[in-house]
Amino acid sequence: MKLWTGEVKSIALALGLVLVVRTVVAEPYTVPSPSMVPTLLVGDELIGAKFAYGYSKYSSPIGLMPDFAGRLFDRAPERGDVVVFRLPRDPSQTYVKRLIGLPGDRIQMRQGRLYINDTLVPRRQVGAYEGNTLYVESLPAAGGDTRDHEIVEVSDSQAHDDTPVFVVPDRHYFMMGDNRDDSLDSRIAEADGGVGFVPEENLVARADRLLLSRDTKVGWGDIGQWPHAFRLARFFGRID
Repeated sequence: MKLWTGEVKSIALALGLVLVVRTVVAEPYTVPSPSMVPTLLVGDELIGAKFAYGYSKYSSPIGLMPDFAGRLFDRAPERGDVVVFRLPRDPSQTYVKRLIGLPGDRIQMRQGRLYINDTLVPRRQVGAYEGNTLYVESLPAAGGDTRDHEIVEVSDSQAHDDTPVFVVPDRHYFMMGDNRDDSLDSRIAEADGGVGFVPEENLVARADRLLLSRDTKVGWGDIGQWPHAFRLARFFGRID
């Protein structure tokens, strides 16, 4: 009985330590959709830094945090961060998008081009991606700098390439996918099944680095295809 009790205590301690780490330090997430292509691919497993923005009621991976408003040890995210957040209309769902709009920003799409505070965000064509156009977009950053990242466009005349002006409310953020024409994001209101503005308390982590990457079209049972399923070049890669 003493041996059995000791084993149970050891297992409980180990599980508790894992839970603390995943709540306070970092947690892995698997990318289920192509909305962040080419930055993130379906089957990528990323590590989210939980401490980057502080902690909210959504920080615990199993819902153990008390119900409170705001954030503890709050740190403001930066434009261009790839953010893990809870979907405002259904917090049981976790999304990963790029932060485009800060509180007070005016965000609009005009003929496929992104405008922030009525200023056109520069982009330059750098090639093609699976038959679509690949660009590098340069988001404005603090101090007059820019943060560059790749985006994919089918064309500049898709469903959400022309929008009204979105004014980001206080303590909220505006998120978009890098796969601009295949992303359910803040351009689409909650009432229409979209993301809408994301409250600060819904931010969970900053996506900093990939752990591994696997082509989910190859099943675990198809051992012969494993060498082609794992994208080794993406293992432990930085997320920009």
